[in-house]
Amino acid sequence: MGDNCCRSRGTVLGIGWRNPFAAPAPSKADPLNTQFLILAGGSGSRLGQVRKAEIRLGGSSLLERVANRLRIERSTLFISTGAGLPMPSAIGTALPDLDTPLGGPLAGIVAAAAHLRHHAPGDSVLLSVAVDTPFLPEDFAARLLAALEHGARAAKACWRGNAYPTNAAWRLADLQDLPEQAAAGTVAQSPRALLAQLGAVSVDWETTHACDPFANLNTISDLLALSHRVQGSSD
Repeated sequence: MGDNCCRSRGTVLGIGWRNPFAAPAPSKADPLNTQFLILAGGSGSRLGQVRKAEIRLGGSSLLERVANRLRIERSTLFISTGAGLPMPSAIGTALPDLDTPLGGPLAGIVAAAAHLRHHAPGDSVLLSVAVDTPFLPEDFAARLLAALEHGARAAKACWRGNAYPTNAAWRLADLQDLPEQAAAGTVAQSPRALLAQLGAVSVDWETTHACDPFANLNTISDLLALSHRVQGSSD
C-alpha cells in the first residue's frame, strides 16, 4: 500500500507511540462532559482467537495506538474488556461486560452506560471507538462531538459512505435504560441498530482522507495491509 494511504490530504496521520497520559495537554472546556470508550473485548475469531487489543503494529499494541490517537486524560477513558480479561491500568479504567445474554461491541457500550450513569453527569456524551482502528483521524472526537453540539442525538463515523458504527458519539441520556433492556433481551442487537433507532447522523472523512482512516482488522489480510500501511507512514 502506497505512502499516500498513510496521509490525510495535507496532514500526516499521527506520530510515533508515546504514553498519552504522561504529560497531557492543557485541558480545554468540555461542555459535553465527554467520556471515552475503547471497545477492546474482541477475541479475533478470524485471527486464531488472538486478542485484538494486544496485536502490535510498528512496535505498539492496537490499544496503545488508539489511546494515543485520542490524546485524552486517563480519568475520562474506559476500556471495554469483554469477558473481563486484564487491561493495562496505565491506559484507562477497565469495564467488563455485564452478566447479560448480550455480546459483541454493544455489550461494551451497555457496560459503559451502566457505569457512567452513576459516575458521570446525566448530560454527558460517550464517544466509542473500536480498538482495531490504528489510523483513527486526529479530528475524530472533534467532528463527532460537533454533530451533537448541533443537535444530533448520535453521530457515526463514515468514509466514502461506509459507516463504522462502533466509532460513534452517543448522548448518555439515551443510553440510560440499556442495562435493563439488555437483561430483558429487548435491547437493539448491535451498535448499528441502536444508532438507527436514535436517528444518528453520519460524519464522513472522504474529503480529508485519501485512504480509509477507519480501516480495521478482522483477517490476516487486514493485518498485512495495516502493517504495510504503518511501514509506509510516520505513524
